Amino acid sequence: MQYCSTRGGVGGWSFRDVLFSGYAPDGGMFMPETLPVLDPDALRSWRGLSYPRVVVEVASLFIPPQLIPRDDLGVLVEEALSGFSVPEVVRVARLKDGLTVLELFHGETLAFKDLAMSCTVHFLSYFLKKESRRAVVVVGTSGDTGGSAIQSAKGLPGLDVVVVYPRGRVTPVQEKHMTTCLEDNVHVFAADGSSDDIDQPLRRLFADQQLVLSHGLMSLNSVNWSRILIQLAHFVYAYLELSEVERAEPGAALPELEVVVPTGGAGNIAAAFIVKQMGVPLRLVAMVNANDIVHRTVTRGDFSMADKVTQTLATAIDIQDPYNMERVFWLLLGRDGASVKAMMEEFQRSHRHSLSEEQRRLLSDVLSTGAVSDEGILETMRRCWEENLYLLCPHTAVAVWHHYHCPHSWGVNRCYVATASPAKFQAAVQKAGLPFSPPAALQALDGLPTRCQELRRSADWSKDWEDRLRRHIQDVYAARKSRSAPPP
Repeated sequence: MQYCSTRGGVGGWSFRDVLFSGYAPDGGMFMPETLPVLDPDALRSWRGLSYPRVVVEVASLFIPPQLIPRDDLGVLVEEALSGFSVPEVVRVARLKDGLTVLELFHGETLAFKDLAMSCTVHFLSYFLKKESRRAVVVVGTSGDTGGSAIQSAKGLPGLDVVVVYPRGRVTPVQEKHMTTCLEDNVHVFAADGSSDDIDQPLRRLFADQQLVLSHGLMSLNSVNWSRILIQLAHFVYAYLELSEVERAEPGAALPELEVVVPTGGAGNIAAAFIVKQMGVPLRLVAMVNANDIVHRTVTRGDFSMADKVTQTLATAIDIQDPYNMERVFWLLLGRDGASVKAMMEEFQRSHRHSLSEEQRRLLSDVLSTGAVSDEGILETMRRCWEENLYLLCPHTAVAVWHHYHCPHSWGVNRCYVATASPAKFQAAVQKAGLPFSPPAALQALDGLPTRCQELRRSADWSKDWEDRLRRHIQDVYAARKSRSAPPP
């Protein structure tokens, strides 16, 4: 299994090389050069496996045993997923009128990011120990990714984590999950801008190959293929649990499962599309909030940013640059790196691109979409509580709105992806007028000291942020290197 860039300039990379990278050197995103196929017999044989076992089976398709032997891979995954609050790690809630919710939020920071982040950090640590080297992880976050990266990597030898979050655009709980971590290897910056603003200087840092190579710079955003790889397991596991595949007669067509995903940066929906490309019969629905670029792209071919990011109740998907759509476009366009390069470079330069009608049709054939207002989010949270005494976070409500407004296809099971716990979004729960009792672990965050540095707005803020972060990365790396140097 080797990896290439979606923009065609890089190929033949190993999983280990891709793991330690962010964007590819040509600005693209890494993808497997070929996708394995999951045939019906393989899917039937996996039915009944635990979630960690499914992760191991899926990961082993993309990580050759000469890089991580199968037994080692199993140990790493088990260790990574051992701290979750429910023994099954991922839980299915079956509610009234066929509403089925896949709960992915039982990790330490109460968000789905904990699943892929914890596994990816364990893979990193495995190679760092094996090679006696260091790395600097740089993460831009719209809310959940930063806290998950910090909690997964805090205190680990050989690894420093630099997290940048948009001040005032995350919830208090999300902010405290980042700023209350005082470990020496954790470095948190609060930026006066949106998560899309943060992406601009980070892209330029990763484009500086001298900095990347000399300082072990890497990303733990869902730019990193390993994050997407583990997210493939969400959808394979959902299919095995909810499609009734075990009832399919040998030789008969496998049943379909519709998965409805709240979508911002498009990492989860890209993972679901990859699983569909691997032969798992999924119907895909991406639901967005007022930041509706994915919806406009599918319905009108309008792949363009709005003038500004709209702040909504579903803060973690307040994103106008759904960067993982590049992976979807690459697969849809037959792995045509030149076309993807032209498309994405135009989008990055002008913040807009119009799909041809043929491209839009290809996309709409595999992906349905919908957009939900804040009022729709609150309405969905209230209705789900009234009918089920089940509390949704605002992001999950973006998905579940679809249940109440779109007729269910006969004979097709449907699954809604719950990406975060409602405990992280107290203000939204209270605005919906629903009861809320924060867990003791979240209440304890209020009394902890905090630490972060500021990235202030300026006339040339993007360049200033890039320079500030570059200097910090260089200083941290130099300090670590001097400490580890043998005495004279």
